[in-house]
Amino acid sequence: MSGAGAALPQPRITIVTPCLNAADYVEQTLDSVLSQGYPDLEYVVVDGGSTDGTQDIIRRHEKHLARWVSEPDRGHADAINKGFRGTTGTVMGWLNGDDVLHRGALRLLADLFGGFPDVEWLTAQASNMDASGAVVQVQPARRWSRLGFVSGDYRWIQQESTYWRRTLWERAGSGLSDAHRLACDFELWMRFFRHARLQSTEGLVGGFRMHAGQRTAGQMDAYEAEAHGIVLDELRGLMTTGAPVAGDPLWPQAPYVLRFDWRTRAFVRRADDDGR
Repeated sequence: MSGAGAALPQPRITIVTPCLNAADYVEQTLDSVLSQGYPDLEYVVVDGGSTDGTQDIIRRHEKHLARWVSEPDRGHADAINKGFRGTTGTVMGWLNGDDVLHRGALRLLADLFGGFPDVEWLTAQASNMDASGAVVQVQPARRWSRLGFVSGDYRWIQQESTYWRRTLWERAGSGLSDAHRLACDFELWMRFFRHARLQSTEGLVGGFRMHAGQRTAGQMDAYEAEAHGIVLDELRGLMTTGAPVAGDPLWPQAPYVLRFDWRTRAFVRRADDDGR
């Protein structure tokens, strides 16, 4: 089944960038989004009250933004929720103020969400960059399942490369949990899995920049502890409410990878391998 074509609908895509004292990198982040040339982009920037020149950089780009704000917040999840509040895009995601979108990422997302209406959330190949912005690692596309996720196979759905439909966001509660200081993305994925399959695609969407000053640098053990706690809470909930029964469309799942076929010039579903 092919999914891409010249006449596909172009959904409005909402992106939120949360940042705080990100002057070293935020201009590259903003440029990577705005230079995409995507015709129906809703881009919101939420600054936590930076004092290092970040606001001046944002101000230089403000005519291309749907809106921006600079004020103290209650943390990462609060900033992102604030950014998404009042937006209208049918496809959503966030990009932190030190990461980037790869060239053509929004066109790729538009083709996939427009061509595969059953896809409710999607993750692309994970890619990592060094502090200068050079891509130093790209992971192969892989399949994800809710069963695997709650069984410990959860490392890692790359947030920078993961986007979803607003309808899923609303069914999952319309917000990130600010109870998790580091793993608020992981907790959101857990809720998404209750409602929809996560599908994967070949191709690059977001790049994660590795540098000494980032929020999670030196805190991976703490992130792992939060993630493990979220998994345990989900398992306790399943034991309390009763695990899904045979025939439940989400358990077990049958995810696929959307792969580009150069013969047909379109993405096709491939469920015959796990992409590892």
